[in-house]
Amino acid sequence: MSEFKRIAIDTSKSVFTLHGVGADERPLLRKTLSRSALLPFLSRLAPTEIALEACGSAHHWARQVQALGHAPRLIPPQYVKPFVKRGKNDRNDAEAISEAASRPGMRSVPVKTTERQAQTCTLGVRDLLVRQRTQLVNALRGHAAEFGAVAPRSVAGLATLKTALRDTDLPAEARETFDFLIRQIERLDQEIKILDARLTAQHKANPVTRMLAGIPGIGPIGALTLAARVDPAQFASGRHLAAWIGLTPQEHSTGGRQQMGGISRAGDERLRQLLVLGATSVIRHVVARQAAAAAGKSVPPGPLGAALEAWLVSLLERRPRKLCAVALANKMARIAWAMMTSGEQYRRRTAAA
Repeated sequence: MSEFKRIAIDTSKSVFTLHGVGADERPLLRKTLSRSALLPFLSRLAPTEIALEACGSAHHWARQVQALGHAPRLIPPQYVKPFVKRGKNDRNDAEAISEAASRPGMRSVPVKTTERQAQTCTLGVRDLLVRQRTQLVNALRGHAAEFGAVAPRSVAGLATLKTALRDTDLPAEARETFDFLIRQIERLDQEIKILDARLTAQHKANPVTRMLAGIPGIGPIGALTLAARVDPAQFASGRHLAAWIGLTPQEHSTGGRQQMGGISRAGDERLRQLLVLGATSVIRHVVARQAAAAAGKSVPPGPLGAALEAWLVSLLERRPRKLCAVALANKMARIAWAMMTSGEQYRRRTAAA
């Protein structure tokens, strides 16, 4: 069989379409294989580059082909899409993956280990359970409001709502439904506590996450998410990491005129959400400190340090709070990259540059 320069694979659950090219980039292979026939076919080939889209199960197949001696390369799907020709089908998709992988400046996704994927899976399941609990609580509030039972939106508010439902004269069917929703919420609370205990143990055993948790606004969940989803060696600088997370502005420039828009919101949505939420909590803390200082009260040094806090206060005077939260999240991402790269702890700067 001829030696291939590259083989691109369009993956799915059970059907895999291959597109192989030679040294002159001319197609030498167009083939569709079943799931059970893919690895035996690749095992008969000389070591070559295997290009795949970085989508569902791609890391599993990358590890499999790596074990066979091949060199896997995962291409982000958004970078493959421009190379798809008109008339989308599996063969054209495989050809587009091969064409994207042939570009000298094309970026690729590092292959994750099973351990890192397991940690990402646990974090994803916890996030799912939290969303389900929120949906159930919202459903409980909405249905209870139809019977005149209302309460504030908080954990304490949920307890108040339970009390209000007990004191409200309800039809038997409605009471059974509310009891069912409350049991589901309590069950999810217990499951989330179990996952939190497991993640806390992982956090305490991991020196990288303990180091990242020293950044103001990043807690154990944020630190674990950063450690599980970010490979600092993949990024040339902290700004590259912030851009990958989607915290840098989109550029719409032409004719020498620079025009910057809102943040790109590309990359890891969950990581961006955690950083912005952490930045929001830091801003709330800083605003409270400034109000106390303006009232003449004595305030201890803040977690940010004098230099970063002065920058944030100056920004809050000129920009909306949500925009400031995104700007601070951008800074937090850059700080996290610097700490993961150098291994140094977070240091508060005491004086502005």
